[in-house]
Amino acid sequence: MGPTPAETEPVGAGPVRSGPVEPGQVATIVTHLEMHDRPKAAPLSSSPLRLSRWKAPTPEKYRLLFRRVGEPWLWFSRLAMNDIDLELLLFDRRTEIFAVIDPQGIEVGLLELDFRIAGECRIAFFGLIPQLTGQGLGRWLMAQALMLGWRKGIDRVTVQTCTLDHPRALAFYIKSGFHPVRQMVEIFPDPRITGLLSVDAAPHIPIIPAP
Repeated sequence: MGPTPAETEPVGAGPVRSGPVEPGQVATIVTHLEMHDRPKAAPLSSSPLRLSRWKAPTPEKYRLLFRRVGEPWLWFSRLAMNDIDLELLLFDRRTEIFAVIDPQGIEVGLLELDFRIAGECRIAFFGLIPQLTGQGLGRWLMAQALMLGWRKGIDRVTVQTCTLDHPRALAFYIKSGFHPVRQMVEIFPDPRITGLLSVDAAPHIPIIPAP
């Protein structure tokens, strides 16, 4: 009898562990990154975009922008929350939410900073709509995030990315001054199958429905 997929075989310096991902599920590797020193002050790059602080937005308004920015990368966590739980988060004074606004006044990006852990600013969500990628605007948004995140009492800024994100996301965070500290594997029900996202979302990730 041959080995099962979950068995290990020595390859190179050590064994390779593998196992099936059940149909209807999605697997991703999440990389957690940290920054422990405030970057040296530098002139902010110019941008046609601006930030607008959202204080206690309605769940509907928040979900609309969350979906516009995150659907191509399977962002779904906030879409799965009910209104009460989402309001508790959005109305928390330790959570700061910013919409990115273009010159026409259209919301084209999302920045969310989470200060609920003492001494830490977590960049919970960071992104622009796909049409704006590759224009250097992410560097401007990161400069804004770090300027807002590093404040009195903060001794580290954290962020995470995963293999479902833009392929240059990890390199972008490292170039911005973050360093990887750990990785985790996450497996969750495919939000395109559960109905949280359109079946057309994230075409680079295959949909494998349960039989």
